[in-house]
Amino acid sequence: MPFVGAKRQAAHKNVVDAAKEAGVKQIVYTSLVNADDPTNPSVEKKDHIYTENYIKDSGLDYIFLRNSQYAEAMITNYFTYVKGDGVLKNNQGDGLMAYISRQDCGKAAVYALASNDYHSAILNINGSEAMTISKFIEIGNEATGINVSYQEITDEQNYAIFDAMGVPRTTDGKFKKDSEAPFSSDGMVTFGQAIREGKMGLKTGDF
Repeated sequence: MPFVGAKRQAAHKNVVDAAKEAGVKQIVYTSLVNADDPTNPSVEKKDHIYTENYIKDSGLDYIFLRNSQYAEAMITNYFTYVKGDGVLKNNQGDGLMAYISRQDCGKAAVYALASNDYHSAILNINGSEAMTISKFIEIGNEATGINVSYQEITDEQNYAIFDAMGVPRTTDGKFKKDSEAPFSSDGMVTFGQAIREGKMGLKTGDF
């Protein structure tokens, strides 16, 4: 759902209730890495753990696919700064993330749907290498021949950048049409904070 908080949780609850009423036996849910860590500051994490717990409490069988950060989102972010001053600025610092493509997450979901191997399962769907944002940029520079650098900034400075781009703080705000950052800054800044604090560095061979 393209919103965060109580509205999203209510929508997820409705889907689970409708599925159970329709006789669905198992739900495959795309969640977020480390969703069950109460110290993870990501605001989206709250919706994911709410939904995971609601599915568990419903009595339905489940597979939770806890996806890592989508690589495509970071590639878009990379080129945003290519068009700017060439210095990618965010609050991730030296935190680790095992980026993975949406296509690979889709493959994992298809396999989970087609398989009878997993019941009451939690799988972490992440890439083959946990890396810093600096390493991600280095790979981007090698692939493109462009020279982007990285600058760590504070959470408040990160909010200020998104404010200047016209990105609303929450998903209840007004989004700029065709925005290169079609997500609320609350989501992005707290996600960066979670990476910086080591909450997103989990890497497994589940994929």
